[in-house]
Amino acid sequence: MKHPTVYHLFVYGSLRSGFQSHAYEYISRFFHLVGHAKVKGKLYDLGPYPAALPDTGDNYIIGELYNIKEESEFSWAIGQLDDYEGVNVEEGEVQLYRREAAEVYINDDKVMAWIYWYNGDVSGMPVVESGDILEYIQAKKKP
Repeated sequence: MKHPTVYHLFVYGSLRSGFQSHAYEYISRFFHLVGHAKVKGKLYDLGPYPAALPDTGDNYIIGELYNIKEESEFSWAIGQLDDYEGVNVEEGEVQLYRREAAEVYINDDKVMAWIYWYNGDVSGMPVVESGDILEYIQAKKKP
């Protein structure tokens, strides 16, 4: 993968702090939160998890920007996340996500950060119009 000096990570789904998942515990151990951020893209509801696709329009995905605590641990830490996100697959398995560097907008700045883009087909899947999966899930729970 290109951009070996990118030490930021943008997360929009189960890796976000609001999900309180075991994966977030891992994130908080190796990365520190820089702040809330956004990236150009569209977010889809696949049911058990969201799918993000890059987009050049005016659509944004809302998430969190993190930076590695110790640069020497980055390769190992991101490798663990690649496994969690299904980037590294065994023969015959489908690669669900790919990790790429993207421009992330935080406050009035732009930062290059890794993001996990979805590799599959989202035809017919609901678009998360707000770009914020946490807000979307909470709205769905309201009667």
